[in-house]
Amino acid sequence: MSEKSIPYKIYLSEDEIPKQWYNVRADMKNKPAPLLNPATLQPMGFEDLRPVFCDELIKQELDDTTAYIDIPQEIRDFYKMYRPAPLVRAYCLEKALGTPAKIYYKFEGNNTSGSHKLNSAIVQAYYAKKQGLKGVTTETGAGQWGTALSMASAYLGIDCKVYMVKVSYEQKPFRREVMRTYGASVTPSPSMETEIGKKINAEHPGTTGSLGCAISEAVEVATKTDGYRYVLGSVLNQVLLHQTVIGLEAKAALDKYGVTPDIIIGCAGGGSNLGGLISPFMGEKLRGEKDYRIIAVEPASCPSFTRGKFAYDFCDTGMVCPLAKMYTLGSNFIPSANHAGGLRYHGMSPILSQLYHDGYMEARSVEQTAVFEAAEQFARVEGILPAPESSHAIRAAIDEALKCKETGEEKTILFGLTGTGYFDMVAYQKFNDGEMTDYIPTDDELNKSFATLPKVEI
Repeated sequence: MSEKSIPYKIYLSEDEIPKQWYNVRADMKNKPAPLLNPATLQPMGFEDLRPVFCDELIKQELDDTTAYIDIPQEIRDFYKMYRPAPLVRAYCLEKALGTPAKIYYKFEGNNTSGSHKLNSAIVQAYYAKKQGLKGVTTETGAGQWGTALSMASAYLGIDCKVYMVKVSYEQKPFRREVMRTYGASVTPSPSMETEIGKKINAEHPGTTGSLGCAISEAVEVATKTDGYRYVLGSVLNQVLLHQTVIGLEAKAALDKYGVTPDIIIGCAGGGSNLGGLISPFMGEKLRGEKDYRIIAVEPASCPSFTRGKFAYDFCDTGMVCPLAKMYTLGSNFIPSANHAGGLRYHGMSPILSQLYHDGYMEARSVEQTAVFEAAEQFARVEGILPAPESSHAIRAAIDEALKCKETGEEKTILFGLTGTGYFDMVAYQKFNDGEMTDYIPTDDELNKSFATLPKVEI
């Protein structure tokens, strides 16, 4: 098919919204290691996880063998509010770069929450409602997940309590107010409302918080409040499963025009966007049907893939959550407050960690000033102000396209544009005013955090 016949935006019909999520674990030779009980360090089963998570979500979390899991019709009907999301050919960016590369991006920012997070938020809120729960608790970093869950909870009529990383709570007041508009309570973390929050504040006076801190508080409140469960926006298997609607739609749209990507790029914090985008392509790679170069892009200030350890670690700073085997910087690691680009979690999805460990994908870290340079370049030619998180993927996509310019190779690049950056203007202002700096943790800082990793033999 000729280049001119491919439109700027490739839309699927409502009937083409996926009817099933794809579970990449079914095709993995080496499955993700099991979650461990923080008290006994033994693998956790269904009953062990019931005090924390919704029953149906636990089943999805533990299912390593079912390749395709049906999406409830109620969820598909909700998805129709903003899905299918467009796949965009970045003709203007290609022209600006002068590259022979063909660049596509899957845009997930065309909903009220402004990001891909709504894909899983509505699912988790749905199962909580179906179980007869009063409400849910959660953490949020940059705020996209908290916004999405607040919206989903309001739609289904359940309560939502959000613990927001303190530095983001202070830097992004409008994101906070969107959550409150949807009826959620929003608390800066670490707070003085929970035992874990008090402990963290005592041990780290003046701390600006981390996702690990906020997770601990949200889990404490969920387990101590009747009729509540904890839900989360990334990292765990269930979340990556829900997000596969991204990759399934992207692949269907590309297949319509006979396009096969050579390189697939996603930003990586906890792994939900990256995992959702790459899963159907990774499935083909695992089955030996096709080969793709898959790149995870993370911030140099929180480099869990590129500088972390592949080990069991607590999923939270308070050490009350299950332990997961993942690439981690240590649950005590708190990213520098000067880092404005989200992706602040100390660990990485166990699924993605195992795939990376087995050599099926690569990873790179980028500094935030370079990320915002790419964000502004993209905004000026493609007309979308990207989220700082998404801009990590944009940075790598531009770099790969420029390599094609040097070599003359006509590679096809696909990346995930996870959402918009209209609530991130403090960060953009700092960049435009020349006040943004890069921070890279030293080996000594990381080694101190690694020293706190739990000793696990399994």
